[in-house]
Amino acid sequence: MRLLALGDVVSNSGCEFVRKKLHSIKSQYNIDICIANGENSAVGNGILPSSADHLITSGVDFITTGNHVFRRQEIRSYLEEHDFIIRPYNMHSSNPGSGTGIIDMGRYRIGIINLIGNAFFNASYGNCFDYLDKAISELEGCKIKIVDFHAEATGEKRALGYYADGKVSVFFGTHTHIQTADAQILPNGTGYITDLGMCGAKESVLGVEKNAVITALKTGLPTRFTTAEGDISLNGCVFDIDESTGLTRSVTPLIIE
Repeated sequence: MRLLALGDVVSNSGCEFVRKKLHSIKSQYNIDICIANGENSAVGNGILPSSADHLITSGVDFITTGNHVFRRQEIRSYLEEHDFIIRPYNMHSSNPGSGTGIIDMGRYRIGIINLIGNAFFNASYGNCFDYLDKAISELEGCKIKIVDFHAEATGEKRALGYYADGKVSVFFGTHTHIQTADAQILPNGTGYITDLGMCGAKESVLGVEKNAVITALKTGLPTRFTTAEGDISLNGCVFDIDESTGLTRSVTPLIIE
């Protein structure tokens, strides 16, 4: 089974580039399933039903999210109504939506787990190690298990990745919008990368207009952030997974411009 995982899709321009490129990428790499993090897919941050629909109709099969998932109120009912989109599992249980999902491929089932980190977020989330164990137990019937860990700290991502090694098929990080140069197979067979990167403007700071970020950091004054325009870079990874063992055979990072 070949999985394509796409980093955070940023605004309309990122969504449109995914629509333009995804079908040819899936054909070229013989992709069976595509998962994308969509929490920044709406203009101005967050995710809307319209941006989620855009990703799905562009060929994305499943959407994960992160800390901005509830920035737009409209997405709350959408999360309850659709089983192809989830929010981080270790958010409070009263939050709309689910933290895990299943893709039924007939001869095998794929379990998807979405988690959020505890380091450097101005919110209180459940312990990601405990929630990973809980999710793995709930998805016991799925030979293939995929984790999107939406987290800020590289060390936290590495630690949870090693903790998950051999228990899940693939473990990838999202949120920091820069693809890391550590795509690998961990010792017990889990495909891993600390961060997939993003599908957003190349000439930007994490998808935001660069001069706005420079002004904010230099002066400390409130500054309006707007999505950067220009050439787009699509970042992600292809994971080749053995259906019989549920472990990864190869990892291929992608940067497509």
